[in-house]
Amino acid sequence: MNDVVHLERVGATGLIGLNNPPVNAASHALRQAILEAVETLEADPEIDVIALYGKGRSFIAGADIREFGKPPKDPWLPALCNRLEACAKPVISVLHGAALGGGLEVALGTHARIAVPGVAIGLPEVTLGIIPGAGGTQRTPRLTGIPAALDLITTGRHIDAEQALALGLVDRIATGDPRDLALQAAVDVRRGDLRTRRTGDLTTKPDDDALAETAAELRKIKAHLFSPHRCVEAVAASTLPLQEGLARERALFQNCLDSPQRAGLIHAFFAERAVAKIPEAAATPRDIGRIGVIGAGTMGSGIATACLLAGFPVTLVEKNADALERGQSAIAGNLDGAVRRGKLTSERRDTLDLTASTDMARLDGADLVIEAAFEDMEVKKQIIKQAENICPGAILATNTSYLDVNDIAAAAASPGDVIGLHFFSPAHVMRLLEVVVGDATRPEVVATGFALAKRLRKIAVRAGVCDGFIGNRIMNHYRKAADHLMMDGASPEQIDAAIRGFGFAMGPFEMSDLAGLDIGHANRRRQDATRPEAERYVAVADRLVEAGWLGRKTGKGFYLHGADTGPNPDIAPIIEAERAHHGVSPRPFTDEEIVARYLTAMISEAARVYDEGIALRPIDVDAVLLFGYGFPRHHGGPLHHADTLGAARLVERIETYATEDAHFWQVPAILRRMAAEETTFADLNREG
Repeated sequence: MNDVVHLERVGATGLIGLNNPPVNAASHALRQAILEAVETLEADPEIDVIALYGKGRSFIAGADIREFGKPPKDPWLPALCNRLEACAKPVISVLHGAALGGGLEVALGTHARIAVPGVAIGLPEVTLGIIPGAGGTQRTPRLTGIPAALDLITTGRHIDAEQALALGLVDRIATGDPRDLALQAAVDVRRGDLRTRRTGDLTTKPDDDALAETAAELRKIKAHLFSPHRCVEAVAASTLPLQEGLARERALFQNCLDSPQRAGLIHAFFAERAVAKIPEAAATPRDIGRIGVIGAGTMGSGIATACLLAGFPVTLVEKNADALERGQSAIAGNLDGAVRRGKLTSERRDTLDLTASTDMARLDGADLVIEAAFEDMEVKKQIIKQAENICPGAILATNTSYLDVNDIAAAAASPGDVIGLHFFSPAHVMRLLEVVVGDATRPEVVATGFALAKRLRKIAVRAGVCDGFIGNRIMNHYRKAADHLMMDGASPEQIDAAIRGFGFAMGPFEMSDLAGLDIGHANRRRQDATRPEAERYVAVADRLVEAGWLGRKTGKGFYLHGADTGPNPDIAPIIEAERAHHGVSPRPFTDEEIVARYLTAMISEAARVYDEGIALRPIDVDAVLLFGYGFPRHHGGPLHHADTLGAARLVERIETYATEDAHFWQVPAILRRMAAEETTFADLNREG
């Protein structure tokens, strides 16, 4: 054995304490130690019951992510689970903290399970592009029945102790220290008060209807994904004898490992963790007590909601009394929604501390002030000056989407205290937060931005200063590619359908309608003075705004949003008029051509963003697009997807497109270097 397991004999009970911090991941060392401990205790004639429990925060929270993508080492997890189940002496597991993925599969291999209140139980493998591969798809339905097993395994959702008990996944709920509970459970086994049994000896009741219904639903809502459908096939095999079912599970697990989607989903999983590695990580974050939010519009009310939900006292300031009242109503509605969804209790809601005022002086005492005013440079500069005078020493954050943070910071007497915190709407829901670091921003201010994001349960990505930072800069570029496709012959609805077919939840024109066409229009007007003469400008969206069609907010945009739905029939004449004005003869595009141009534009600008140092690593760019712009997780992000295409292929594509528009289609220098050197963005991530 090794030091990740604490073996202890207490009377006739053999205790195996799992000690692989921080979360007892099922590493090779832990698997080996558990196996050796079980075999040692099984051979000990003085031991009649064996109990596993976790030291520290969890039982077993899942696989060791450091082993992802590496060949498995004996004992591999399926063999360990089978060995636990085959043990001649009763084996009990006490689940606390988290029993997820391989951790739950280990527990299912034991002969009885005790859950501690607050434990998270689940089989989330599907979110990584695989299926449970250590008996989870075979033992779970033997305990819960096929419908419940399908729900858990195809969604990857977590359940609590009470739900697990109701489903039959655990045998008891008990409160206390896991070691004490393990000892008590062993006593109860001897008394006959706690039943033990081998899960594999149970049989799964066939349920062809549940299997067919789930398969049909997944074909409808997740047709583009691979592993959910393999989950259904694996659960279907649970009616077979255990060894046959396990063999089928293993074959399907291997199919998932070989799928490109698995690599994309694993990359997305790592992206969420990689972005926390920043140059300022060693700096000590400042303490944040009260947060001030300036502006009670959609963004301001969303930011205030997010801060309240995280437990911060918030002062909301808006100069217009009516706007302030609307903002308060929006916050109340957001909080009511959180209560309905079970994210917030009514009792806790009553303790949230919100102060609302039209008086900026009420910001006095705030440690962090976030301005969420209209996207106007002079307005934001003035707000930063006022806030600094009222709250000297506070961190001053601008929620700008595009504007130069250095220019805004220059308005402050202490520009080192100014930082960009770019929230995404709705701010209390969207997980991404771009932390925009200005030239003068102090390291501890950056560290505070990341600490705030963690408290808000958001994914923070460090961004440098440029127009649009990481996400909006890239979005502006690929949105132009969509406009060019529309002008050249593809309809907005065909473009949207093609992009949805790739895996996005919405296409670019649907997204424009959702956000409001006036938002993009205002940004284009901001860029009018600096737009290069060589740039191809498409004015179709401008014509819609001029007609008063702003998307969902007015019931009409590229689509109809009222009693009638579908494409707006009045769009076609506008597009035809714009084509005629520019002498464009429309031609047909296949969906594959649409996706290729759209993604190549996205990848090109993403590559430039990284190469210019706006993003620290390629994976940071991927994280922004994954968590803020709906890039399909199974494709891993634009630069991960670029690696699947290859730099040489992308260069060739761009050079071909450049024969039509040499200004828009320019090969990024980094892609040309990578094509020549036969390197990948994954290589650059490893270097970073």
